[in-house]
Amino acid sequence: MRLSLPRPEQTPDALRAALAVVAPGRLPEMQQTKEEAFAKALECQSLSPVRSWALAWARDIEIARRPDLAARHSRAKDKLEHEDADVARDALRELSAVVDEAMKAVHA
Repeated sequence: MRLSLPRPEQTPDALRAALAVVAPGRLPEMQQTKEEAFAKALECQSLSPVRSWALAWARDIEIARRPDLAARHSRAKDKLEHEDADVARDALRELSAVVDEAMKAVHA
């Protein structure tokens, strides 16, 4: 069950706390990608990888915390590999629309 919660700040701690509520099973994935982003940031001496990491997780949390987006996202993912190419194309467009809507929300 997805719970509605306020949009978290885009900090590692706030994003982790929000993910623990909406998708706790993804916490190991978040930690792994965080470590990779911080290592890349040190390697290139830039915060861009960390910003990208935070934005990607903010987007995924936005989808998970909003039942409307989560349902649309799930339905579209289920149809991505449909045998009917038109159904799969429509699913890809819908998935893209969901991601765009979530990105706009986290940028607001």
